[in-house]
Amino acid sequence: MSDAGTARPVLRLVRGTATPEELAAVVAVLAARSGGEVEHEEAAPRSQWGAPQLRRPLPPPGPGVWQASALRT
Repeated sequence: MSDAGTARPVLRLVRGTATPEELAAVVAVLAARSGGEVEHEEAAPRSQWGAPQLRRPLPPPGPGVWQASALRT
């Protein structure tokens, strides 16, 4: 565990010199982007196009099956 005095900084200025106003602007933008609370959006309805329960079973192997598989209703 680390003490509060030895905690690593969240942001670090790598190059250049920033004024306190510039740093405040960066922190404000990052805080706004984080969003805080997450809104749970309603999920879009799923397409049933490829649903396994809608597929018909394959006919048993045998002569003429390829025709039967194409002509099934």
